[in-house]
Amino acid sequence: MEKLTDEEFEAVIEEALDAIPDQFLEALQNIVVVWEEEPTAYHLGGEDFDEGEGWGSEPRTTLHEALEMSDDELVTDHGIEYNDEFDDEYFEEEDWGTWCNDELLGLFDGLSLEESCGGEFDDLPNVITIFKGPHERCFDTREEMVTEVGKTVIHELGHYFGLDDDKLYAMGY
Repeated sequence: MEKLTDEEFEAVIEEALDAIPDQFLEALQNIVVVWEEEPTAYHLGGEDFDEGEGWGSEPRTTLHEALEMSDDELVTDHGIEYNDEFDDEYFEEEDWGTWCNDELLGLFDGLSLEESCGGEFDDLPNVITIFKGPHERCFDTREEMVTEVGKTVIHELGHYFGLDDDKLYAMGY
């Protein structure tokens, strides 16, 4: 598929957010939606941030790079733990994020409304990250990608409202 420019991808995410009914948008508190080119080891559950790194820093390890690494490299260099073999099935079996084959499309990083009620971490923002590269690789046409970005945004917002993956997948997200 023809790749989208960064501005086009941002517009697709904005379209998805604009399509959400007002009553749900009004219920959102302390949540931001961002996008990254590729998931990093942090997004995949590893500890891959050096002191001073944070949001907006360049990705250090992408999913594709992680799949090329040996099990030992992943554990010692990136803190990613596994039970037996580390391969594509590791990613497919995880119960967080929105996936297409072995591609992480989006991720909710925060506390659901139920979890955050009056908690000590309520002042930290919840972050939904949408990943551009995986969407471009998984979907053949612009129309498919626009539809799937919308589904990914809704899926991740569903986690904010306390829905688990089983419920979201049953609803078509």
